Amino acid sequence: MRVQPRAEAGVTATAAEATMSSVLGGVQWGVDRILSVGYGLVYDYIFERFPPYQKLQREVLELVESTVDASRSRQDVNVLDIACGPGNFTFVLAEAGFATVGLESYAALVEVAREKRRAKRLANLAFRHGDLAEGTLRADSFDQLVNIHALYVHAEPQRLLQEAYRVLKPGGHAIFVNHTRHVGLLPTFSDIRRRAGLPAALRCLVWLLPNSIFEAMRRRIGPHYWNEEQFSAHLRAAGFTVLGTRRTFLNDASVLVWARKDTEA
Repeated sequence: MRVQPRAEAGVTATAAEATMSSVLGGVQWGVDRILSVGYGLVYDYIFERFPPYQKLQREVLELVESTVDASRSRQDVNVLDIACGPGNFTFVLAEAGFATVGLESYAALVEVAREKRRAKRLANLAFRHGDLAEGTLRADSFDQLVNIHALYVHAEPQRLLQEAYRVLKPGGHAIFVNHTRHVGLLPTFSDIRRRAGLPAALRCLVWLLPNSIFEAMRRRIGPHYWNEEQFSAHLRAAGFTVLGTRRTFLNDASVLVWARKDTEA
């Protein structure tokens, strides 16, 4: 039997490891793609039919619009949607006329969002792949920032807030929405049933069920749940001036914070 030289064996092992890594990477990409497409389709359905999302959509858009001078064209107002997912809130901003960029760290979700953008033919909208916390965007680039339900699952939420402050123009405004607690399926269903009745609780299952599935499947990071005081403290530590906070979304499970980057530090 031929004895393989050690160097040749090492090269062969390295090649095999590289091949296996490539195969596993391809499989992971395929799984991520399937999950992202499924998530995007389910989210599209929920976003259009779930009253708490409709309420949150109106709240966010009204705040964005409230700081824009009536004499200024919305096409000149640059808005960044941080961790935009499949882009549902991003489309709301773009369809309102703002020059909008959606930033998302999951490449497969970016492709889903781009496919929807092509179908809608929105020239004032772009989607980019990336994590804001990595510091790849230019400073003082955006008039407004929006971040919906993403901080609690980010590996470095304070770093993300610091980068949000850096890329916002002086005098610009930001809207952050984050969960205050875990929104469990059975406890939330029971609580809504007790407070609003069985029909209301059943309607909420359209979001509770898929959210529970995706929470179980996602990569385990965090969670970082903040109440109003904690959220405001984190934003102030990043440099923001907090203009107001309010409870929102399903059963008041989230906090919306409106903040500004002052023109003078």
